[in-house]
Amino acid sequence: MRRTSAAIDRIQPSATLAVTARVGALRRSGVDVIGLGAGEPDFDTPDHVKEAAIAAIREGRTKYTDVDGTPELKEAVRLKFRRDNGLDFAANEVTVNVGGKQTLFNALVATIDPGDEVVIPAPYWVTYPDVVSFAGGAPVSVAAGAAQGYKITPEQLDAAITPRTRWVILNTPSNPTGAAYSEAELDALGEVLARHPDVLIFTDEMYEHITYDGFAARSLAALRPDLRDRVLTVNGCSKAYAMTGWRIGFAGGPAWLIKAMAKLQSQSTSNPCSIAQAAAVVALSGPQEFLAERAAAFQHRRDLVHAALGEVEGLTCPKPEGAFYLYPDARGLMGRSTPAGKRIDDDEALVTYLLDEARVAAVQGAAFGFSPAFRVSYATSEDKLREACARITEACGRLR
Repeated sequence: MRRTSAAIDRIQPSATLAVTARVGALRRSGVDVIGLGAGEPDFDTPDHVKEAAIAAIREGRTKYTDVDGTPELKEAVRLKFRRDNGLDFAANEVTVNVGGKQTLFNALVATIDPGDEVVIPAPYWVTYPDVVSFAGGAPVSVAAGAAQGYKITPEQLDAAITPRTRWVILNTPSNPTGAAYSEAELDALGEVLARHPDVLIFTDEMYEHITYDGFAARSLAALRPDLRDRVLTVNGCSKAYAMTGWRIGFAGGPAWLIKAMAKLQSQSTSNPCSIAQAAAVVALSGPQEFLAERAAAFQHRRDLVHAALGEVEGLTCPKPEGAFYLYPDARGLMGRSTPAGKRIDDDEALVTYLLDEARVAAVQGAAFGFSPAFRVSYATSEDKLREACARITEACGRLR
């Protein structure tokens, strides 16, 4: 009687949310812990966006909306894609969802049958393989280590695609590594995908506005128009606009896929929050200058953390091109022992040690499909980052 479905048994709780919950519990008990686990900007939602939400409430825009987005928000999304990505979508080629996770869920559950394969470069965002598994598909991980900048090669992609491949997922800039494909690198992957006309392509561009050193993120669908009719270009308000809690994700893609996603959403959440949608209209169509200012602040933090952890003996830290994460390769620390004599055999043991001894919370690389490593988020204040890096350096120095 007390049993769960096979689908729910195929997935695991989010490791990143679990770390965030543990940090909260420790802080409530009075422990001085620095949390570097959450993928959440510490900046506040811009005031003009908040005011738009307040106005929507006062104007009574609190009723059901169209299932996958109001006409006003879909128009704002279309404007955003034209302005930022050089992509022109019709209204029936745009969907609005309850965050990027629902976009992923809707797309995969609406298209995957048992036995279908989904190619996912690793390290990957923790949710990708679990949603594939929930839908009855088979995640196919393609490993790209620090030596290749955490980016897969065209040869690796070609080798991973089989007659059973339904989707390829590309995330650039990446969560958890911050790695971003250059235009030439993305075009080379597109050349491979052009040879596989039955494969759908999910491009997660959530961090496109958080890039560094003059790097400009490109959309595959714009770079390779020959692939456009099978690319789902995915984005949202969470990261760039500091609206994680508002839960607005969106995508542009072929009309048949958008229709199928809306059908699924109509029987799950129905529409995203009407107030959040009104705020998102203003976020996407209002002033955009602050995006570059915030990216510059994140770049300064990246440089601080990269320099500090790059000096830790046993860690290898590729320099991210975007997002707000660093993903140190920790192979040089494996096999060492803590001052208490406990052996560090994997990255889960390492992050447990850092939390217990240094009071710094990070996420183990195993959660992202690539070990031994760990992810740190530098989306917090410089003072906290300096202190966290000092604690990590001291704790790693005590390993023998």
